[in-house]
Amino acid sequence: MFNKNAKIELLAPAKNKESAIAAINAGADAVYIGYLCYGARSAAGNSLDDIKTTIDYAHKFKVKIYITLNTIFKDSEIGQVIDVIYDLYNIGADGIIIQDMGLLEMDLPLIPLIASTQCNNDSLEKIQFLEKTGFKRVILPREFSLDEIKNISDNTNVQLETFVHGALCVSYSGQCYLSYAIGGRSANRGECAQPCRKKYSLKDSNGKFIAKDKFLLSLKDFNLSEHIEELINAGVTSFKIEGRLKDEVYIKNIVTFYRQQIDMVLDKLDMERSSVGYSHTSFEPNPDKSFNRGFTTYFLKERNKEISAMQYSKSIGEYIGRVKDIGANYFIINNPVLHNSDGICFFDEYSELQGTKVNKVLGDKVYPNSMFAIKPNVQIYRNYDNQFNNQLINTKLQRKLPIDINIYESGDNIVFSMVDNDGISADLYIKNDYSPAKNKETALSNIQKQLAKLGDTEFVVNDLAISIKNVPFITVSELNSIRRGLIYKFQQNRAVINTQEYRTAPICNISYPIKKLDFKANIYNKYSEDFYKKRGVLEFEKAAEAQKQMNGKEVMVTKHCLKYLFNMCSKLKKKSEFKEPLFLVDEYGKEYKLDFDCKNCNMKIIY
Repeated sequence: MFNKNAKIELLAPAKNKESAIAAINAGADAVYIGYLCYGARSAAGNSLDDIKTTIDYAHKFKVKIYITLNTIFKDSEIGQVIDVIYDLYNIGADGIIIQDMGLLEMDLPLIPLIASTQCNNDSLEKIQFLEKTGFKRVILPREFSLDEIKNISDNTNVQLETFVHGALCVSYSGQCYLSYAIGGRSANRGECAQPCRKKYSLKDSNGKFIAKDKFLLSLKDFNLSEHIEELINAGVTSFKIEGRLKDEVYIKNIVTFYRQQIDMVLDKLDMERSSVGYSHTSFEPNPDKSFNRGFTTYFLKERNKEISAMQYSKSIGEYIGRVKDIGANYFIINNPVLHNSDGICFFDEYSELQGTKVNKVLGDKVYPNSMFAIKPNVQIYRNYDNQFNNQLINTKLQRKLPIDINIYESGDNIVFSMVDNDGISADLYIKNDYSPAKNKETALSNIQKQLAKLGDTEFVVNDLAISIKNVPFITVSELNSIRRGLIYKFQQNRAVINTQEYRTAPICNISYPIKKLDFKANIYNKYSEDFYKKRGVLEFEKAAEAQKQMNGKEVMVTKHCLKYLFNMCSKLKKKSEFKEPLFLVDEYGKEYKLDFDCKNCNMKIIY
């Protein structure tokens, strides 16, 4: 339920501790990061020591660190995972993101539980179940509309997290088995081979092709930056950026951009963010300049064809302009903003995405590494901005906590006091046996100047007040020593404040809303079997990863409907020249039957 007093969280991804610290310094209120194993991105694992370093830094700013353990586990792995969870709890982790319900049958520490989007949280009843079971937060499907989010918010009290930016999985989260069926690489085990980014053809049951060699399952990237206020009003409290495999340059740009967007909305709504400290940056963020396949709001408002990126599956970046003319080894463009070493791409006459590098730019003439397929009127995109990229690489982001320094007399002492916005303070008493200053103005100026030099610490002076009747003469070296002592004492006082969150809700045994579950419930171990049995499930099928073959099974459920994309939707009530059923055909000639649930506007791929 929407709460005006709720604190809003910007949640950033991190591949490693360097990316995590970059995200924190760029303004993230929370970071999600993977352990060495058991996360849904097997290539983004981190050691316990690196995670602890990240947590210690994050907690200085009340930034939360959530650990992704959102795969499904074998019986032999559950014990190891529980040990990992205790280790993470003991080093201060603020929550674990999970999908395997077998973990709830074990003795867990009091660490907050977050229901991964892989739990297939696609209905109010499921989300109410998760809340009553003991989850602090539920990560919503990317497919949800504003109305669906608001309905969930109005009928629950659980925290709601939603994706706002990044790559879109074409399948309903937790409902994709295409990678596993094709090559044994399970998305639910963190090994997705991304077959959705491959080329396919679409044909009918008579063998007539509707489309050939297109990226039919490839989607544009998510971008809800213009809808933050609506999402907050709908009840969302955590805004999640996708991208645990992205580099630091991407993290700096996208996190800074969303920090600015969210702060503008929070100022308007008179609401607060969930962490403290402010980021300082020297660049203007622009999401068009980072990896993107073009942007879409997906199903936030209504179904539309603009979600598809069927002509490409790689980044196209930002639109630059049209080619006006060409020479033997150059082209002229109507928007000459390209620079040496930029990467550019464009669509050739066959609608295939081509790319090359800019060698040099002279006036309005651009000299690329290759002129292949570049012709007049071709639209040029820049998918690598060399200057912008270098600027971000060389930008040292800083996050600072504003503090006040007060200097006053107390008896025979001069008190140097430091306090932050949370009321945490430190006082340093220095015996006042200094000689009176001959030049009071110079002495006061020196005190202010030296005490304000907080250097590479996480603090910045908001206000510095001096209330001393008889201004003393204190040497610069003594003032520096006083400042260092005051900062050390203040840091010690802040360090004892434990910002780690704990689970307060017990794990409860309540009835599951569905009594018969198929393999898409991802029940992979005996513990998850016990979980559902105790909660009234009468019949279930083991997870796909426990089965020998997937023939005849639904390996994907998606709201991206190819009948709709090609104007064949039954709701249009148009007579089609193509005979159903329809089939996807991959590059090796293998066919996948398509079923259409028109009532719920879903498409299913049958292996």
